[in-house]
Amino acid sequence: MIAQTLQAKIGEAMKAHDELKTSTLRLLLSAFNYEKIAKQHELTDDEELSVIRREVKQRRDSIEAYDKADRHDLSDKEKAELTILSEYLPPEMSDEDLEKLVDQAIIATGAKIMSEMGMVIGKVKSFAPGADGAKIAQMVKAKLG
Repeated sequence: MIAQTLQAKIGEAMKAHDELKTSTLRLLLSAFNYEKIAKQHELTDDEELSVIRREVKQRRDSIEAYDKADRHDLSDKEKAELTILSEYLPPEMSDEDLEKLVDQAIIATGAKIMSEMGMVIGKVKSFAPGADGAKIAQMVKAKLG
C-alpha cells in the first residue's frame, strides 16, 4: 500500500529538512484519508493510484493556468510537486502502445464518426485505466476526424 510507504517517506523528508517534499507528501496522504472517508473502507492499490492521478492532473492544470498568467514562481512550485507525485505512479504508456489501443477500440466499437468518440475513449480507458484522457481524446480525434 502506497499510504504506508508515504509515512516513511514523510519521515525521511522531514529529517532531510525538505519542506517541499514533506508538504507534498502530507497533502497526498491527506487526499488518501479524504478518499478513505468518502468510500468508507481502506483504499485498494488501484484507488490509491486513482487519487495520485487526480492530484497529478490538478498540478498539470495549475501549471497551465499559472503559465498563462505569467506566474512562473507558482508554476515552478507546482512542477516540483508534480515531479514528487509522479514518483508514485507506474510509468506512462508509450504513444505507440496507446495508439494501438485506440485502433483496437475503434475496431471493437465500430466507430466511424466523431459523435462516437466518447464510446471509443471509454473503451480505451477500460483497456488502460491509467492512460491520459487528453492524449487519448487527441488520438481518437485524429483517427475519426
